[in-house]
Amino acid sequence: MKRSQLVVLGWALACVAVAALSSRGMEPDAAAAQAKTQWIWATKAALSAPKHEEVFLRTVVRIGKKSALKSAAFAGTCDNLMTVFVNGKKVGSSSEWSTPVRIDILKHLRDGDNVVAVHARNQGGPAGFCAQVELTPKKGKRRVFGSSGANWLASTKKIAGWSSAAAAPDGMKAAANLCPLGQGPWNAVNLGALTAARQAKAVTATPVSAITTLPGFQVELIYTVPRGQQGSWVSLCVDPKGRLIAGDQGGGLYRITPPPPGAPASLTKVEKLDVPSAAGGAHGLLWAFDSLYVVRCEGREKKGLYRCKDTNGDDQLDEVKLLREFRGGGEHGPHSVILSPDGKSLYVCGGNHTEIPNPETSTVPRVWKEDLLLPRQWDARGHARGRLAPGGWIAKTDPEGKSFELTSIGYRNQFDIAFNRHGDLFTYDADMEWDVGTPWYRPTRVNHATSGSEFGWRSGTGKWPTYYPDNLGSVVDVGPGSPTGIAFGYGAKFPRKYQDALYICDWSYGKMYAVHLSPDGSSYTGELEQFVSASPLPLTDLVVRPQDGALYFAIGGRGTQSGLYRVQYVKGGSAKPPPPYNAKISSLRNLRKSLEALHGGPKADALDKAWPHLDHEDRAIRFAARVAVEHQPVGSWRERVLAENRPRAIFESVIALARHGSSDDLVPALERLQRHDWRSESKEVKLGALRALQLCFIRLGKPSEDDAKNIGDRLNLLYPSGDVDLDRELSRLVVYLEADDAAEKTLKLLETAPTQEEQIHYAFCLRDLKNGWTLEQRKRFFSWFQTGRAFRGGASFDGFIRNIKNETVGTLSGADKEKLAEVLKDKPKPDLFATLPKPKGPGKTWTVADLAPIVESKLEGRSFENGKSMFAAAQCFLCHRFDGKGGSGGPDLTGVGGRFSVTNLLESIVEPSKVISDQYRATTFVLNNGTAVTGRIVNMGGNNLNVNTDMTSPGHTRGVNRGSIVAMQPSDVSMMPASLLDTLNADEVADLVAYLLSRGDPNAEYFKK
Repeated sequence: MKRSQLVVLGWALACVAVAALSSRGMEPDAAAAQAKTQWIWATKAALSAPKHEEVFLRTVVRIGKKSALKSAAFAGTCDNLMTVFVNGKKVGSSSEWSTPVRIDILKHLRDGDNVVAVHARNQGGPAGFCAQVELTPKKGKRRVFGSSGANWLASTKKIAGWSSAAAAPDGMKAAANLCPLGQGPWNAVNLGALTAARQAKAVTATPVSAITTLPGFQVELIYTVPRGQQGSWVSLCVDPKGRLIAGDQGGGLYRITPPPPGAPASLTKVEKLDVPSAAGGAHGLLWAFDSLYVVRCEGREKKGLYRCKDTNGDDQLDEVKLLREFRGGGEHGPHSVILSPDGKSLYVCGGNHTEIPNPETSTVPRVWKEDLLLPRQWDARGHARGRLAPGGWIAKTDPEGKSFELTSIGYRNQFDIAFNRHGDLFTYDADMEWDVGTPWYRPTRVNHATSGSEFGWRSGTGKWPTYYPDNLGSVVDVGPGSPTGIAFGYGAKFPRKYQDALYICDWSYGKMYAVHLSPDGSSYTGELEQFVSASPLPLTDLVVRPQDGALYFAIGGRGTQSGLYRVQYVKGGSAKPPPPYNAKISSLRNLRKSLEALHGGPKADALDKAWPHLDHEDRAIRFAARVAVEHQPVGSWRERVLAENRPRAIFESVIALARHGSSDDLVPALERLQRHDWRSESKEVKLGALRALQLCFIRLGKPSEDDAKNIGDRLNLLYPSGDVDLDRELSRLVVYLEADDAAEKTLKLLETAPTQEEQIHYAFCLRDLKNGWTLEQRKRFFSWFQTGRAFRGGASFDGFIRNIKNETVGTLSGADKEKLAEVLKDKPKPDLFATLPKPKGPGKTWTVADLAPIVESKLEGRSFENGKSMFAAAQCFLCHRFDGKGGSGGPDLTGVGGRFSVTNLLESIVEPSKVISDQYRATTFVLNNGTAVTGRIVNMGGNNLNVNTDMTSPGHTRGVNRGSIVAMQPSDVSMMPASLLDTLNADEVADLVAYLLSRGDPNAEYFKK
């Protein structure tokens, strides 16, 4: 790890220094008093070579008369973990090297020699430890006696008596001085920091008093994981005896016997499993087939799927077998393992930094590519650079792991998977938070992982829009976050609604949602309900324990404080199980599954069964039918494509042909697409046809000049269309084809688009247009970058804007660069708000009482386009998504028309602090230096919290060390500013409200005259 990472992920260690007092009035030992405080370790190599090492340190403190002392304390720190002992008794520990701590040791001292010992552990990067002892006599002032240095003994092995024996055990040698206090990698820690160190507090997981849950439910903290001893838990499962098994992210496995409901949490029994080290570093755990399955993701052992068994009946897992090695590791490595609905197979998932596990079979056609019409940009900060399709994956295997079948691809970093009672598989996929504010950003979302499915993750700017027909989209978008464990509530003694819910964990924002799924054709839609939340609450995994019907969840990860919690329903209501599955619950679902049975390879009757459903109105059924077709030899269905006349079936079959055909298929495929007049079709069908056209060019080759001209002319009849999604795809195509007026039409869209995502998309496309520019158009284009540089987004945002400009400059001739020299110059970054659309006004200081009757009387004949512009003018898009566009700091507003009245909607805008959703409530952190920080935790590691203090600037965070927090409390002031409507006149407010109520439909009743 880099030092900057260690500041975030490090653990503070409190250590003691030596002091010598004689029986003659407590005179300090001269040698100890003169010694300089040093950072020490077992060897000097600790300063330069990254280590994962344990060191056992000790020294002797000689006290003449303990009764003459008023107080005795040590102050110190260590990189990374420490436990302190005095005369063999543990006196404390601490876990953040940048924040020294003080521990009172007076009651542990005795007359004569006292052994002060430290068990120090390093977790990567430089290792070091320093401390001093402060003694205050009953008569006299506090003085520092002795400092850490070569007077300490060290060993890399735990030797009997090291922490308590009067005489130093054989094998312990003088510690090595690394550098003086205040120097080296730890220069932030100086003598003043040691002197000012605070008493170490007892470390506990997030208290229940800070956790919010739904009425009738009770959360109980049943175990705080000792930091530095049992690691940070990231995975859970239940064994046949009802014991929980937890996996430490970087270490071993622990078995937990919870206390009965109502019994004290102190009765929780935790034991470390004596299991071979290969079973450590687990991101996924499952007890099945009389075995514990472990997906190892961290550490030095081979990553992969392991099977652990008890072969001798001693209740320990003595046999560990690697079933299949996975190439990849870390937080985007292999993750979870679950049991199939029929109880006969396993399903395993891996993130986008994990190669697919050499599957013997695949329901996903093995023809995945990047499928990007215009060149991509990699992440501006280098994340996932060079990572290609298929991205994250899900696979099925047998209990012995002998045969793997790939079933779903195209995820960024889905950590966990879960089946519902109908046998449908779900996952919760991650976003790329650095992309917030860009048109390629996708929020975290729940996906229905059907057979052969693809979800369109591509690195950098390449992520596919959700409306692509070769991308199945989401069940529900959640927003920014960090997905971890998921599970259905089956078996929980909860009300029926919550038994059937899918529970999903967000690590970074500390929220567990209950997702209530509803059938939507052959698939589902979901409704989010916040179930458990706190700040911080780094949720990692959850399970339902059948023995008591409670839901258990763990917090931890990245070295953060870990804990185990239990959720029970304690107040009324029905806890009866849901009715058994009815096979006739959905004929559409049954149809989809019958088509999925045709996946995996050639089948004699597959074409006749699947082809009729390529035109089905249900998206998931069309997808399943196309995948079934793609598993058959292309020669058996090529002619069917060219003879197809049903609009949806045309684009679906051409997509299949583009994916499996050859360059000889380009002209026939283009002719089939051009024979149909797409102008009168629905938006969905038009988007499908445009994607089919793109895939023809991507997969089968560039068209001839004549074909490019003809197709460009036809596209120009549609472009611009007035629909954001259609214009997004049309702009890619007209730039690719260098169609007539591509520069002018796209420039006008760039200059008039009300949201930054739309503008950035058009700039991104125009960077690839080589020909057809006038010098004046070039000036207009490069002038836009002043506006683009004012926009705000995630950590990679500014780099993407800079790279779009630099790549475009790279296409200019030397002569054009000279002519454009003035506009190409970098200028001071402009004010964001100066770039937003301007309302006509005049505005006023609006109140809800003023606005509500006016707006309600004006909700007919409103302007959709002006409402959209006012959404930007009032700065709404900076924090909120609407119809798939906008920021993600606040809630998605697309569905407010179904939940809010006009008055409620105006109250939420004009008086944002009146009712603050727990989901978006900020926390105020009161610090020990007297200051306060208000914001939302967006990331964490070790003892450090990254807090976003400005929703309009998601890439800006402030670090807060947990050791410096005096108090935390929910903020009563919304992070959303008030008076956002005060620059708008009444008609403009009415347009904005109508736009919000329309759910993004320009044909909604509010816009009819």
